[in-house]
Amino acid sequence: MRTPKDVEEYFTWFPQTTQDAMSQVKDVILKVVPQAEESISYSIPTYKYKGLLAHFAAYENHVGFYPGSLAVEVFAADIAGYKSAKGSVQFPLNKAMPLDLIARIAEFRLNENLKEPTKTK
Repeated sequence: MRTPKDVEEYFTWFPQTTQDAMSQVKDVILKVVPQAEESISYSIPTYKYKGLLAHFAAYENHVGFYPGSLAVEVFAADIAGYKSAKGSVQFPLNKAMPLDLIARIAEFRLNENLKEPTKTK
């Protein structure tokens, strides 16, 4: 797997509709946590502030959102309609991105990071 130099380059690897979906996810995270640090980690867009907030990645039919296992557990009822695993949720590209849910998860992750000593979860 190749590694992009930054998030902007990562976006260019995908069709416009996928780029639009990822831009919405990025914008929501940065709206909730404007001071978040944007980087590439594990070859995908990553957002941190006093620890990991979330990663996301594009796939052929979905955007994978990776807020960690505790967030997936806490928001289990809200993500019940999506395919999910221990620390991830798949948001289908053929549906609107659930921006309110993503914002609530980002806020949850921020609050969790502010409770704990600074670390890179």
